[in-house]
Amino acid sequence: MANEKIKDPEKEKKKFQSARAMRELMTGYYTESKIAEASGSKKIAWITSGGPVEPLHAMDIIPIYPENHGAMLGASRMSVEMCGISEDMGYSRDLCSYFRGDIGSAVTKKSPIPGGLPKPDFLIACNNICGTVTKWYEILARFFDVPMYLIDTPFIHQHKTEAGHRYVRSQMEEYIRFLEDQCGKKMDRDRLKEVGQLSLEGVSLWNEVLSTCEHRPAPMSCFDAFFFIAPIVTLRGTAQCNDFYVGLLAELKRRITDGIGAVDDEKYRLLWDNIPVWFALRPLSELFASNSACLVADTYTNAWAKACLDPENLIETMSRSYTEIYLNIDIEMMVSEIKQLIKRYSADGFVMHSNRSCKPYSLGQLDIAKIIQKDLDIPTIMVEADMTDERSFSEAQTRTRIEAFIESLKAQH
Repeated sequence: MANEKIKDPEKEKKKFQSARAMRELMTGYYTESKIAEASGSKKIAWITSGGPVEPLHAMDIIPIYPENHGAMLGASRMSVEMCGISEDMGYSRDLCSYFRGDIGSAVTKKSPIPGGLPKPDFLIACNNICGTVTKWYEILARFFDVPMYLIDTPFIHQHKTEAGHRYVRSQMEEYIRFLEDQCGKKMDRDRLKEVGQLSLEGVSLWNEVLSTCEHRPAPMSCFDAFFFIAPIVTLRGTAQCNDFYVGLLAELKRRITDGIGAVDDEKYRLLWDNIPVWFALRPLSELFASNSACLVADTYTNAWAKACLDPENLIETMSRSYTEIYLNIDIEMMVSEIKQLIKRYSADGFVMHSNRSCKPYSLGQLDIAKIIQKDLDIPTIMVEADMTDERSFSEAQTRTRIEAFIESLKAQH
């Protein structure tokens, strides 16, 4: 055909076959939730990304993640408009852009998902990721006129305390009673154990997926991981999630066998810190790749790669696991985890996203950078942006800084 576009064989070879399977999986997930909203066949709970989802699946409740939706708003470049709506309502631009985007979407019903997210029957907030979610979900509870349950996880300074663990454990039991009250039935503890086992297997599979990037050249970059993270966040504890990662892992292993790297002529291996810049994934990915630099790992996707649950003792281990996540620990503990990632993935440099929207993730980054530079003698760079609000990002300035950073890497090699 005269107008048929000729495909580049090299680009085609690099495309992930699993991408289509994931889109189908996520489309099915949102379709089921919209059907449940219309028919009332299942309860719908909005839950924070760091919240304990296993009890929801055990009760046959559909979990919906406003933060994941916020990322979708950013990736589809709808976030600025939705943030503007919430700002017109009186919410400060200094607040989290996930929050502002989701509030704007809830009010207008504008969303990458036709008609917006399904209305929740109740809300589950866990403040292990930040304090903003507490007020965010209180606002949502008033807007939708639905009940909310808050799980309060004490911040970990230097070491965990047994008193803090008992405090969270008591809330996990109360959380289950809250779900029983909302659903009008008792929790099936055997079913909860099954979900716990699926969750454990899913997190283990996700860890294996990320671990393939220890290979040189890495078969994917963290920009690919940012895309493929959706099931472990939204469908953790389900067989569909695990089946998808079994397929993705097999594809990554084939890429390693066939010598297919995420970046042609990989020379520099980098670690990313913070939430992705969702609206700039492609230009950032292409910029690093054009300079033979591959972001082989990141602190963000690895937060979902810790298999800490014990299905035989699920309440106890959920209490510990959901308290000890990356954003709920002090700088010294963060530095320890970053050093482990740098060593594990043989990273030559450290890229930090100073994220205007996420204070818990961004405050302390300068101190972390100084420690990493001093202790490991590798270059670091700070990229200033926002995870979804494009108004806080300069592509030209970012390109200049990254190119200068790459030059410093070349000088060291």
